Amino acid sequence: MASNILEMHGVTKQFAGVTALDDVSFSLRRGTVHALMGENGAGKSTLMKCLFGIYKMDTGKIFFNGSECRFNSTADAMAMGVSMIHQELSNVPQRSVAQNLWLGREPVNAIGLIDHKKMYRDTKILLEGLNYEFDPDVKMASLSISQQQGCEIARAVSYNASIVVMDEPTSSLTENEVSHLFDIIRNLKSKGVAIIYITHKLEEIFKIADDVTVMRDGKVIGTYAVQDLNSDKLISLMVGRDLTHRYPQVESTIGGVCLEVKNLSAVNPRSFRNISFELHKGEILGIGGLVGAQRTELVEAIFGIRAIGSGDILVNGKALKKVRPRNAIEAGIGLVTEDRRNSGIFPLLNITLNTAIPSLGNYKTKIGLLDYKTIARVTADQNKQLKTKTPSMGTLIQNLSGGNQQKVILSRWLMTLPDILIMDEPTRGIDVGAKYEIYTIMADLVKQGKAIIMVSSEMPELIGMSHRLLVLCSGQLTGTLEKEEITQEAIMRCATKFA
Repeated sequence: MASNILEMHGVTKQFAGVTALDDVSFSLRRGTVHALMGENGAGKSTLMKCLFGIYKMDTGKIFFNGSECRFNSTADAMAMGVSMIHQELSNVPQRSVAQNLWLGREPVNAIGLIDHKKMYRDTKILLEGLNYEFDPDVKMASLSISQQQGCEIARAVSYNASIVVMDEPTSSLTENEVSHLFDIIRNLKSKGVAIIYITHKLEEIFKIADDVTVMRDGKVIGTYAVQDLNSDKLISLMVGRDLTHRYPQVESTIGGVCLEVKNLSAVNPRSFRNISFELHKGEILGIGGLVGAQRTELVEAIFGIRAIGSGDILVNGKALKKVRPRNAIEAGIGLVTEDRRNSGIFPLLNITLNTAIPSLGNYKTKIGLLDYKTIARVTADQNKQLKTKTPSMGTLIQNLSGGNQQKVILSRWLMTLPDILIMDEPTRGIDVGAKYEIYTIMADLVKQGKAIIMVSSEMPELIGMSHRLLVLCSGQLTGTLEKEEITQEAIMRCATKFA
């Protein structure tokens, strides 16, 4: 065990009779990056939560620095030198960056009160050391998703851990921010820190990983040196079959205009300005741009979440008088939000209620009570059509994988019978197999004559799925690309026009 800082042997974990981990063994070499790969539901995050003390193993042993140990809590794990960046952000939005970084371990002065000056100073030193430009006093809620992810990374590094688990750390980062993170990882490696790296972005594995362990259905398929793998082999190992095409053929008939956006501007002058475009039936209209381009702000304004300063929105030729979510839904628009955890799911509700929420008014008895029997049947049928994997419809949605949570959200909106579906980062944090399933659902919808607006930070996704592409930069529409014009170079030229 001399070269291994960590070994896990025979780990088994069940939830309500469902086996999440089946006799899993895993080892980690000191000063290396070990990628843990697999589809959603393969058991990656569950294994790491067993390591980190969030879950208790049913069976299995953990050896840390050659000695057997058991982490009964996250405090035990962190005390031993294990830190974890979780897939879903876990900050306190209305607290400052400094308060979030040192939550539960705040520095105190001689009389036992929190030493705010020291906390500010330590945070500033930490952030500057990682080349992050955040004011320690600003509220987390005021930061972008990518900036909040940077704070999560800074918090993990602050523990001076010998093992850092990174679960989807780049899900909200731009290419430049990913490069910045890789510099941090290389620096940690040089100090002997071992990194367990979970991601669904295959290209990252070949840039940063030394070793790769592939999991499928709660079991380890194998561990490989990264130089012995390529993308095709890795995908085949993950999904158990060859996946020759990353994107399905999107065959649909482009019809008439179903949505017109005319000179739309936000109330905030620093947001989007004078945006105009048309969306056609049977079309997937991509929206690309770098962080800060105001893509999410634009689509949320169309759905009525954000205030509009000026401009018009017409659905099937009819102007929306009041742009509110209720009015948008009644007009046949649905929105799959960017941040699944904070604005997509209701984590403490089951799958039935998560699916039915915008449609509850359609399922009332004659005396005005909810018809739960019909709701249960319709939501189950809708999720079955999308092949949502769940022990039962009564399962809390927070217990599902990211891909299956996304299918529940799609089922939710499909129950409203939308003509237009806005999908903001529809495959963020989803594995390659589940991504293909989401893409297939999108292709089927436009084949039926539905129209989709897809916001994405992944250029291959924009290229592979869009009929047309709008590119924003600093709140302005800087390019409209037809299918044959959509290339990474063309997207970047438009995305950096005012950068």
